[in-house]
Amino acid sequence: MSTPLADTTNPDLGLLYAVNGLAKRSPQWLDHLVSWVGEYGILIGLAMLGLVAWLQARRRPDAPVAIAGLLWVPLSVGIAELANLPIAAIVDRPRPFVDHPGLLVLVDGKAGTHSFVSDHSTMTMGVAVALFLVNRRLGWIAGGLALLQGFCRMFMGVHYPTDVLGGFALAVAVVLLLAPIAMAVLVPFCHALGRTAVAPLIRAPERAGAARAGGNGRRSRRRGRGAVRSEEQPPESDLAA
Repeated sequence: MSTPLADTTNPDLGLLYAVNGLAKRSPQWLDHLVSWVGEYGILIGLAMLGLVAWLQARRRPDAPVAIAGLLWVPLSVGIAELANLPIAAIVDRPRPFVDHPGLLVLVDGKAGTHSFVSDHSTMTMGVAVALFLVNRRLGWIAGGLALLQGFCRMFMGVHYPTDVLGGFALAVAVVLLLAPIAMAVLVPFCHALGRTAVAPLIRAPERAGAARAGGNGRRSRRRGRGAVRSEEQPPESDLAA
């Protein structure tokens, strides 16, 4: 027995029919493309953004803190998905095509699963918000992918708009509310890892040429400071040394 949420409001259902109607009027190749993007493509794109974020974070002056923020990305998504399990069971909302057979469904195997909240929307928005806390530019890109994910889920006929919004809200709440606690644990953890054999995963090793150049620069600055001091100090200062 489903809850009253299964009886969607007209705006909710109307928007779903409008977006899903695009699939009915689109060529078959476009439907297949949107289905692949909505199921796998966006998740792959987010994984690539995470890789880019890691490569950039290792070169930051605050590398351990940045890496700790990146570790929070998959952890927050996992927590949000776990939180969704009891929510989905309590709400018990069927997929929209169960109550509305006029919808065009572009993927199989969804009939026996819950509709509220959207797992894909939760995952993508969770990645976007957590990534934004570390790298704003990549976070904005991930946010755009999350919005595209919500559109794809409606285009495919497997989620109501409120399923998507519910997933977005759940992800934002989990990421932001638990981030201070998570960072209090992850930052010392990453600092500790930086002193072990896996340190290159936390901070990018310095290039040999750059290290030599930096060392020569420091030595020359020390010599320069020594020369100034020797000129300014009286001769007996050398004897004192």
